[in-house]
Amino acid sequence: MATVVGISKADIRPSVREEGNANIALRKQVDERYNGLKVNRYSWWVHWRELADYIIPRRYKWLVTPNMMARGSPINQHMVDSTATIAARNLSSGLMSGLSSPTRPWFRLKIGMLDSTMTGPVSIWLAEVERRMFRVFARSNFYNAMAVLYFDLVVFGTAVMLIYEDSEKVIHCYNPCAGEFFVQNNHKFVIDSQYREFTLTVSETVQMFGWENTSPAIRQLYNTGGAALTRESIIGHAIEPNNDGRKLGIPAHFKYRECYWEIGQPREYVLRKGGFFEQPFVCPRWDLVSNDSYGRSPAMDALGDIKQLQQETKRKAQAIDKLVNPPLVADVQLKNQPASLLPGGITYIAGVNNIGMKPIYTVMPPVREIMEDLNEVRERIKAIFFNDLFQMISQFPPKSNVTATEIDARRSEQLVMLGPVLERIQNECLEMSVERVFAVMERAGLIPDPPAEVMGQNMQIEYVSMLSVAQAAAQTSGIERLFSITGNLAGLDPQIADVVDFDYALEKYSDLLENDPKLIRSPDQLQQIRQQRADEKQKQEEMQQSAAMVEGAKNLAATPVGGGRSALQSMTGLG
Repeated sequence: MATVVGISKADIRPSVREEGNANIALRKQVDERYNGLKVNRYSWWVHWRELADYIIPRRYKWLVTPNMMARGSPINQHMVDSTATIAARNLSSGLMSGLSSPTRPWFRLKIGMLDSTMTGPVSIWLAEVERRMFRVFARSNFYNAMAVLYFDLVVFGTAVMLIYEDSEKVIHCYNPCAGEFFVQNNHKFVIDSQYREFTLTVSETVQMFGWENTSPAIRQLYNTGGAALTRESIIGHAIEPNNDGRKLGIPAHFKYRECYWEIGQPREYVLRKGGFFEQPFVCPRWDLVSNDSYGRSPAMDALGDIKQLQQETKRKAQAIDKLVNPPLVADVQLKNQPASLLPGGITYIAGVNNIGMKPIYTVMPPVREIMEDLNEVRERIKAIFFNDLFQMISQFPPKSNVTATEIDARRSEQLVMLGPVLERIQNECLEMSVERVFAVMERAGLIPDPPAEVMGQNMQIEYVSMLSVAQAAAQTSGIERLFSITGNLAGLDPQIADVVDFDYALEKYSDLLENDPKLIRSPDQLQQIRQQRADEKQKQEEMQQSAAMVEGAKNLAATPVGGGRSALQSMTGLG
């Protein structure tokens, strides 16, 4: 995390539109890169469309066009079975409650070996910083935005969240949906650039950027008023490293620059441009292949099963429909004659030997077999979305004699599979979010002045969420096995116990279980206790030696050696 420094404030208000070469150069930069990113994203864009059709259609923009009339059209025409949507929702909800729950602390700040659970001025300061940060997270829309981000992540494999400074609630978050955003890696294969396209009405554009910063087309519509205020235009937005900011009109001390513009308008018009001291967006990805900028998702793995489920569900409905309401063949005499197919209904025809109606063919669909196959497909989809991890207790049959040990073992197996994903979410989302909010609060004067011993030191983030603790606890089994093997071998050769550093092993074991650090004594306390024990042992040995000497002297004094002398007198030459 960032180095702890004194409180500093900086004016990062977005700049107004400037006429001149800087704006033209900036528009040229963002226009050309926007077009390139759009071409590179196309294959992902098409794939996202298919995922959205079958799982989460409301979080996707196929075409970003100013067409408000069509946005209320039905969006789930491909979905007749919602198992995949529910499974994706369960996974995203599990990640939300397990990684960044709004109801319990999910991270802890540390400086060296000190954290907020200890005593002393540094720990007290860390605890106060954590309290204020959690309050900012809770009062803003951060947790609502994170819930949307997790849902996008498990379906599309890539999700973006913008974290802006806000004068009322310190921060405000935005979630561009799939189809709006474009991202790109740097040379380390880490996302450092985010572009997007979205639509705003004329009134929204003027409210957001100011009338004087808009193009002549927007100004004219705004001045017209009335229905013209609801007209929409496509807005471009770019956030990227500020490597060459001076020639683009962005101060060089900003690490990232931002630009809003109206797509398709002349290049001298820029709606807003400005800079950030740190990256103002996060972009977690579920799984990566080589140097791809966009991630792969569980939904991509489950797409074949999802399509099969939808198709087979339709066929099952058709089979039941033909069974209940089969196609009929009728006597020609019934043509244009009233006929009743209702229970108890009567149809009159001439002649009693020929039945008036009967099924064309007998349909006996294997409904039970179809249902069993559908359930198999549903279970596969749930497994791909890790529902068996987050709903483990409900997976066991009622009144089963499952033990806590068995539940922990199964959870450990699942967490091993989910481990790389959790680490990537922490690195690409949670850590950057904490750093961004800390920096925003510091500039706003909401971080208390740090103690003198904190200045210039690096601050680390330790995750203490439910999944992080469970994942760490799963590692304790290795320590337990090591203790068991060492104990068994020590019975054969006691020197084996010298191989293991039991002090460090117990400290590591307690840390993985997320116990209170005060349960483990400090090295100084251990040294003092062991020194006292050694001193007491030495005193006991000296007392035992003294007692043995007294007893020996007594025995020698009572042992005669002749001539009226004892063995003690003979040895000492006395008497």
